[in-house]
Amino acid sequence: MPIPIIATGLREGISAIPYAWTVLRVAPWLLALAALKYYFEGARNTSERMMRSKVIMVTGGTSGIGAEVVRELATRGAQVILLTRQPPSDIFLSEYIDDLRNTTNNQLIYAEQVDLSSLHSIRTFATKWIDNIPPRRLDSIILAGGTAEPSHSRPLTIDGIDQEWQTNYLSNFHLLSILSPALRAQPAHRDVRVIFTSCSSYIGADFSSLETMTRGKQIQTSKRTKTKPALYARPKGVYGLSKLCLTIFAHSFQRHLNAYKRPDSLPPCTRVIVVDPGVTRTPGMRRWLTGGSLWGLAIYLITWPLWWLIFKSPSQGAQSILYAAMEAQYGRGEGGWLVKECREMDYARTDVRSDEAGKKLWEFSGKMVEEAEKEGAVIRALEKKGMEAEKAEQEKKEKKEKAGKKTEGSRRSRKGQNK
Repeated sequence: MPIPIIATGLREGISAIPYAWTVLRVAPWLLALAALKYYFEGARNTSERMMRSKVIMVTGGTSGIGAEVVRELATRGAQVILLTRQPPSDIFLSEYIDDLRNTTNNQLIYAEQVDLSSLHSIRTFATKWIDNIPPRRLDSIILAGGTAEPSHSRPLTIDGIDQEWQTNYLSNFHLLSILSPALRAQPAHRDVRVIFTSCSSYIGADFSSLETMTRGKQIQTSKRTKTKPALYARPKGVYGLSKLCLTIFAHSFQRHLNAYKRPDSLPPCTRVIVVDPGVTRTPGMRRWLTGGSLWGLAIYLITWPLWWLIFKSPSQGAQSILYAAMEAQYGRGEGGWLVKECREMDYARTDVRSDEAGKKLWEFSGKMVEEAEKEGAVIRALEKKGMEAEKAEQEKKEKKEKAGKKTEGSRRSRKGQNK
């Protein structure tokens, strides 16, 4: 087919071929668009690693980049544990996992309820995980969960902490602080990796504004627990600050793991890797761009071709994370690397490796978690006491009603009927 058309064009001229000039005018633009799209999608992961039998824990694994990472790892035979806000019995989550098992031909995909906006939920899961003898196998933790709230929306978690700060940073600090014994207990020959997902917003963050971060006060009502935002202070640029603190904590956590003296006197087997997946069309990015409003969504839909061109798809955003999880060179060394576009890069800030900044951040985060958990424990005790009192009152009321009620067929009821 192409040969006769080319022969006709050479013999009779291009005008003899229908729509030839139209194709020649449009083709360069299409080629330029394809080249731009290929460029903005970034690098592709070319590393492979035997993932069968590996136990991998993933946060944020049900949407966006995290969902693509889970799908790729499950396809390679890894056992994946999704940490989700919903319980495993949730019908939508159950159907999602069933579909994932069928499409990847991997039945080793499970879910555990871990709400990143609740420190108590994180502690409940993590303590249950490490309370096991012998220690459970754990080959990797991928921290892909995060949120970017619109500028006009500043919600607080149940712990009275800014949603972005807790979800993007503090929940990861709390989870890894508890799970660190499980990581240190892995055999020395095992290649264990902890992968943090960050972004370039950490470059412009102001670390000194950390001191202005405070919590809202929790108040307990007869029905539920609320937070009182009047006592809450939030510094500017919390999203960038949370990513900066996550990067600083990654290095502090690597030093924490390296300082552990193993009983077998062998070097540590866990390496920390920070990954910047790039700007991606995730649900969180869409919500941030639209500002959480219908007008913003309308503008986003109108300008969607632009976002399609310059933003990565979730599948492409997952490539650097997959590279960090499977590249052989990261199975040895001191850890603390930054991976972007499937290659190792230098940090734009030198203070992310600072021991002083890491120590200050660790102490600040530990104190915030301790205060929130103490206050939450008191409120849960009060709620439990109130529920028990309500239950006792209800039982007393039912017992009283039952005692005063005439029983059908009794002597007293028959006497009343005879009258």
